[in-house]
Amino acid sequence: MGECRKLVSLIKRNTKYYFKDTFMFCMSLITPVILFVLFVTFLRNVYIDSFNQVFEKNNLTIAESIINGCAGAWLMSSILSVSAVTVAFCSNVVMINDKIEGNINDFTVSPVKGPTISIAYFVSNFFVTFIVLLVVMAIGHIYLACVGWYISVSDAFLIIVDIVCGILFGTLLAAVVESFVSTQGGLSAVSTLVSSMYGFICGAYMPISSFAEGLQNTLSLLPGTYGVGIMRHHYMNGYMQAFADEMRLQAVDETTISNIINGMRDSFDANLYFFGNEVPLGAMYGILLGTCTLLAVAFVGIVIIKNKRK
Repeated sequence: MGECRKLVSLIKRNTKYYFKDTFMFCMSLITPVILFVLFVTFLRNVYIDSFNQVFEKNNLTIAESIINGCAGAWLMSSILSVSAVTVAFCSNVVMINDKIEGNINDFTVSPVKGPTISIAYFVSNFFVTFIVLLVVMAIGHIYLACVGWYISVSDAFLIIVDIVCGILFGTLLAAVVESFVSTQGGLSAVSTLVSSMYGFICGAYMPISSFAEGLQNTLSLLPGTYGVGIMRHHYMNGYMQAFADEMRLQAVDETTISNIINGMRDSFDANLYFFGNEVPLGAMYGILLGTCTLLAVAFVGIVIIKNKRK
């Protein structure tokens, strides 16, 4: 019981330490905010044109609110799935700063077990990342409500579940990788590398379907791809249904509707494929959470080894 109280105290301390520094909080928000601003100012019309081309090709007229909202939903799925990882790496700065400033030495000589200290950093990082992503989600959902909201209550709830799964993956990955980082330069290098590359290798910035077949197959081997996939599914589900309803009003037959919707889901990664075989939603969750389990085992192993060396 005493160790639990120490764990809670350390989690509170780490979380307060992070939010006490406004600059650190702003730095965590900078990547998702920049992506959002770039979309609204430059990329929005590119996505909208992509949707319009599909309907113009089939001589269909679709409400602008659905198209605008769907483009925004696609972007939100990208921002949140990427930020679940990139923000986790940035907000883990508390652990690195404690190493640099020597605070970790004070903890290790205190009556607190080493695993408790490591778990406190992990839980605090999860909590901080979750708060940051809730802020980003709120901003994005306000935008979607303005341009066109077609997300059901169930999908909105599942989006939060997806965020939790993504953050779990991101914080565990950060905990494993950054356990070997002990300098500000190392933290900056790792954070920059993850921020600049992760969105591309998981298919968040560009649809995987637009890549060459070999690259598509390679990306399908990475668990982060499925973190994006589950987010895409729930963000775009309501818009795909709205597209289908609009086509029914124009007396389009169900076979054509199904073909158009499936084609759009394939083109914008609401459907993912593993070497040509469609991956069910349940399998996406299984891959992502299975990877989290492996990372958790690795994290526990690192904690045990480090604790034995002391």
